[in-house]
Amino acid sequence: MHWFVRLRKWLLRGIVSAPLLLIILVGSNLWSYHRLTHEALIADIAFQELGPERYLATLSLPGGQARRYVLEGDEWQLDARVIKWKGWANLLGLDAAYRLERLGGRYSDPIEARNGPRSIHQLAPGSVLDLWVLARRHGDWLPLVDSAYGSSVYLPMDDDRAYHVTISQTGLLARPATPPKEHTD
Repeated sequence: MHWFVRLRKWLLRGIVSAPLLLIILVGSNLWSYHRLTHEALIADIAFQELGPERYLATLSLPGGQARRYVLEGDEWQLDARVIKWKGWANLLGLDAAYRLERLGGRYSDPIEARNGPRSIHQLAPGSVLDLWVLARRHGDWLPLVDSAYGSSVYLPMDDDRAYHVTISQTGLLARPATPPKEHTD
């Protein structure tokens, strides 16, 4: 009879703990999806046409800092250095790290790109210690680093057009903040 009491206690504990274990497993699975699809807004960029293939770009960064740049071309391009962490480190809360490097104008037509005026603006000041360079050179010695690479986004420039730029766990993304203007030619 003593073994029956122990078996009953063991079964009751299992019945009580099984749903809790299931909730923990499902919750951690959902958390992993959330972590791997996480995006953070890193910039807004808006354009005003100054002339043919010439725009004033206003780059707004988190914290309210805004800078203005003149860009030549029919598209804009934003470049960043990205450090991607190992998957397990990401699940623990480390998001991809970035540093905006350049903002430039570009041309969709390769002939114009070769012959048209260029406009490239440096966004990040130089630094004595650059973790990105260290991660590229010695990533195998840094247990949390998965990869260090460059990421860029580019889209068309139009008068009164704006975009949101985000960073995901894999790099930069850009989405329209305003609808494109309909051109009447």
